[in-house]
Amino acid sequence: MNRSLYSALLYLISPLLMVYLFVRGFKSPDYRLRWNERFGIKRLEQTDLLLHCVSMGETLAAIPLIKKIQAAYPDLSITVTTTSPTGSREVVRAFSEQVQHCYLPFDLAWCSKHFINQVAPKYCIIMETELWPNLIHYLKHSGAKVLLANARLSQKSADGYQKRLDLNLPMLQSLDAIAAQSKQAAARFIDLGVATDNITVCGSLKFDLNIEQTRIDAAQMMRESWNALQRPIWVAGSVHPGEFDSMILAHQRVLQQYPTALMVLVPRHPEQFDAAVAVVKAAGMQVARRSINDEVTAQTQVVVGDTMGELLTLYAAADQAFVGGTLIENGGHNPLEPAAVGLPVSVGPHHWDFNEITELLQREGALQVVDSSDALAQVLISMFNDKHAYQAASEAGKQVMLQNRGALDKQFALVSSMLKVKPSEKS
Repeated sequence: MNRSLYSALLYLISPLLMVYLFVRGFKSPDYRLRWNERFGIKRLEQTDLLLHCVSMGETLAAIPLIKKIQAAYPDLSITVTTTSPTGSREVVRAFSEQVQHCYLPFDLAWCSKHFINQVAPKYCIIMETELWPNLIHYLKHSGAKVLLANARLSQKSADGYQKRLDLNLPMLQSLDAIAAQSKQAAARFIDLGVATDNITVCGSLKFDLNIEQTRIDAAQMMRESWNALQRPIWVAGSVHPGEFDSMILAHQRVLQQYPTALMVLVPRHPEQFDAAVAVVKAAGMQVARRSINDEVTAQTQVVVGDTMGELLTLYAAADQAFVGGTLIENGGHNPLEPAAVGLPVSVGPHHWDFNEITELLQREGALQVVDSSDALAQVLISMFNDKHAYQAASEAGKQVMLQNRGALDKQFALVSSMLKVKPSEKS
């Protein structure tokens, strides 16, 4: 399938995009807003640099890079796009009016063309693997330089690209540079036909996570407000439907050994907040909702983290973490966030989106892979029982973060090369 056929098929299914927004809007009110941005018809200003972040995880990883670019090139106008309300909130929180911000339009040919014609960027940075054929085509048609930053490519994703190589290879070969997270990702891009000279292994920006002391202090205050300084606490973070029951079963087993234990259950998507509360109540457990500041008493067994942007703080308030999207076939989420605050981490077997990072943490003793609620409960109980093993896993996670820092400087060097102006020379 080439780009023309791809574009025609997108036009044919475009009514389904309206249905998608309607359904998502029914579950999450934020999706009812800003439809003009989704279809590329919002009036926008011309910009020098377009940076696309996708959702919250990619946005958090991109924020230090954006701030470094702003500091070095203060005259550079920047537009930051996302595709999700959670990512949008992080952009607004970090930059307010310092950047132009909107949702990236759907990859319908007319929408992408109109969007690029309006914004007319000279340069574009796309985070991770958020590649869209029409977007890339019209960026290159306009003469923009395109960098794929913090690029990850699992074997599963590479196999998917290979199946539609007629569509994907021209897009991949249009990229001016790729900053790969790992040697494995770089090799997969090369196997797909990307020129070796266009790829630089820089590591992951997620290792350069900067945890401010204010967040650590807020986490400590949160735990104190729960009267939980002496209670064992674990976080089930970024959990998806299909995993809620497993988290409840694991916690029930933990409670048999540690009756005062507290689980913080954090659904991945806002539309699942109410469902998570319902699952906890159906299990006969005492629940408090974070969003309405329910009192956490000695009888509370589960706190549902039904707020946005607080996951890292919730990790910092806990003792252990499970990272969701991994007991179901989803691909997983970032295990570095809990490791960075010293938590021993568990994940399920379906973690292909973070395979290299997971293997590194596992090899160093900071992470364990579990395949069931029983296995998760065993790991949690074992770590609560064995203070020496707990401390070793905690320190291992921090060391992995420390030893792998540096991706920010390497990727910024690629950005500077693309801009063809040294920061010190920028007036």
